[in-house]
Amino acid sequence: MKVLNQLLLFGAGIIILMLISCKNIEEEQNWYKGNLHTHSLWSDGDDFPEMIIQWYKDNDYQFIALSDHNTIADSEFWYEIRERELKNKTLEKYQNRFGDWVETKTNSGKTLVRLKTFEEFRSKLQVQDSFLVIKSEEVTSSFKNKPVHINVTNIEEKIDPIRGTSVLDVMQRTLDAVHEQRKRLNIPMFAHINHPNFGYGISTEDLKQLNGERFFEVYNGHPAVNNEGNDTHVDTETMWDLINIHYYKEEKPLLFGIATDDSHRYHSFSSDDSNSGRGWVMVNSKKLDTDHLISAMESGDFYASTGVFLEKLYMDQDEIKIVIDSEVGVNYEIAFMGYQKGAEEVVTLKKIQGTSASYNYQKEDVFVRVSINSDAKKENPIIENETKKAWTQPLLLR
Repeated sequence: MKVLNQLLLFGAGIIILMLISCKNIEEEQNWYKGNLHTHSLWSDGDDFPEMIIQWYKDNDYQFIALSDHNTIADSEFWYEIRERELKNKTLEKYQNRFGDWVETKTNSGKTLVRLKTFEEFRSKLQVQDSFLVIKSEEVTSSFKNKPVHINVTNIEEKIDPIRGTSVLDVMQRTLDAVHEQRKRLNIPMFAHINHPNFGYGISTEDLKQLNGERFFEVYNGHPAVNNEGNDTHVDTETMWDLINIHYYKEEKPLLFGIATDDSHRYHSFSSDDSNSGRGWVMVNSKKLDTDHLISAMESGDFYASTGVFLEKLYMDQDEIKIVIDSEVGVNYEIAFMGYQKGAEEVVTLKKIQGTSASYNYQKEDVFVRVSINSDAKKENPIIENETKKAWTQPLLLR
């Protein structure tokens, strides 16, 4: 509990520093694009780590985290080529791209390929100041068939699936293990709650009761995660606001929203496949390394996107200002969303049709964020008529 209280105080201090740092509204911004939720043949993905990383590298990302289930890719693993890999020509593509780097052997007539460890594929593909590969794990647990999946970014030691007496207990114990490792090893790392509406395993009430969590997926690009909710479950954006109202009342640091791919399939592409390129974060960081990226994200200095890019995002003690890096022929709606003193819900404070907008804080405002919608259709959507969006992080004003 002492460690947790220290972390909460640290988070509150981050918000104060964020408000102070926002005073220079025209300071230079360096945006880095990255995905923090991706799977390979180390767990239930269908391609080799290097091929996946190379895709992100070739598609204008600056950082990537392979977050395979309950592993950190640090052991010897010979993967057996099966019918699926033969159909997808997975090994052939891998050999064509990486040549003699690929290690194979035969055993009883079967072809096996050695999966490279994290240290190997990072050394092969990471480029200083240009492209970063971050060590990660999706700690994959459950409670009574309810999935509880938590990603840990910049993890050093594998965390085994944790059992508990409830969904909340499993989440809290996992977060506590992350905080313990971070403090003991003195390295920056953070956990984020994955796809709460996947199997509707994690409720808004569960997330309200968590201590020490700062991040969750407001958007996940897997077709089975139900970002939009249903008749009896709220969508993840509404969930986000309800949690933050509660966190504010409990004097907890606000929860930040991440967009991710949760990609598993790299050879077939459709709304039914969990593909790359659907969701990411854009982080305003002074440098492309894990220390600076994590520091920026913990300060809320990033936004989540499914296709909308921002040219400028400025906040000072008086206003928020947004300038969209717009696409030709695309229409945008910029909505300033806020929670005001004495209210029961987050409401739309101001809405603008256009590519730039600003909002001056009112004395009743408690926290404010921005939701940007467009009429540009996503190239490979997970739901019908899905359009490109972006979300800034909530800024606490009082």
